[in-house]
Amino acid sequence: QVQLVESGGGSVQAGGSLRLSCAASEYTFSNGCVGWFRQAPGKEREGVAAIWAAHSITSYADSVKGRFTISQDNTKNTVYLQMNGLKPEDSAMYYCAARLSGTWPVPLSWDDYNYWGQGTQVTVSS
Repeated sequence: QVQLVESGGGSVQAGGSLRLSCAASEYTFSNGCVGWFRQAPGKEREGVAAIWAAHSITSYADSVKGRFTISQDNTKNTVYLQMNGLKPEDSAMYYCAARLSGTWPVPLSWDDYNYWGQGTQVTVSS
């Protein structure tokens, strides 16, 4: 059974940085796409960043472009989300998701993904 486990969340002040990690079991990330999504209370889940590592293709939401970077380490079967310049509006539960097949553009819609992790909380204070 595929399991995705996120880590690295926490509380930081505005302008700070965090790096989220997503590790997988029973699934090889290099096969398809991996995305990071977030959901704040009372808001819909939104795609933040996604990667199709086999072709070095990424997608980012406009709200995080230039601040967040998604990367993948196939040797560790782990995907990272480096978040710099954090803002209070970035506060949310962050989820990683895996898609079995690659596609372009790399999707940022949650319903394009097959497996989900349990999430890691990010809180940014002003």
